[in-house]
Amino acid sequence: MVVKKLPYKNLAGVVPCPAGWVILPARMAGITVAAEEAFVVERLFDVLDFRPTFDAAAINAPMGLRDEPGAEFRQCEIEAREFVGWPRAAAIYGTPSRAALSETSGLAASKLEPWMNGHDKRRFRWLREAAQELQPYHSRRMFSAHPDVSFTQMNGEVPLKTSPFHEEGRLERLELIKQQLPGVDEVVTRTPPKGVHPTHLVSAAALLWTARRGSGRAISRFPLDPAWDAEGMRMELVR
Repeated sequence: MVVKKLPYKNLAGVVPCPAGWVILPARMAGITVAAEEAFVVERLFDVLDFRPTFDAAAINAPMGLRDEPGAEFRQCEIEAREFVGWPRAAAIYGTPSRAALSETSGLAASKLEPWMNGHDKRRFRWLREAAQELQPYHSRRMFSAHPDVSFTQMNGEVPLKTSPFHEEGRLERLELIKQQLPGVDEVVTRTPPKGVHPTHLVSAAALLWTARRGSGRAISRFPLDPAWDAEGMRMELVR
């Protein structure tokens, strides 16, 4: 039986949020991207198992991991921080090793990775979930990305100086979304789902833009030649 090819591609931008993971889905036909209502799933497994399957999705979660404790930042994060510049570099955090993420709590992990601060411990449940659920075959359609990297790329590689939590920064990012993904700005300014902050939707839109680039294999990587971890995954961030 021949499966009829759909006239569009299913895309998504995915970011962690207090309620779990918020997904901003969209359909792309040609160069037109039509976003649908954002929604929340409790587990990363539900993102990966979602039907219809996403042809390309950018997720704000690490994929390739160091096996043992060590430096705070992977090479991809070092280069991404340089790319976005100050002050937004501070929003690109380090990633604990796979050994640390195998621990049952952020406190236990911080004993292996002493650089972890309170914010890193609060991120632990999402990082641990990503380490457990993301597998090498997911990298065919899932891309590890970061909203600040995506917005800098959207802005012609000119770093943004504003914060997404301030009105000036929110409007600057919405204008970029309007320019690069017409119509998506209207979707992400709607009332967010329960457990989601408006900034999560703006971030998801930036990752949706990166997913569109990924669907056409037009992405660039940090670093240019990424290292592979022991699980067979690239330690990279895409833009």
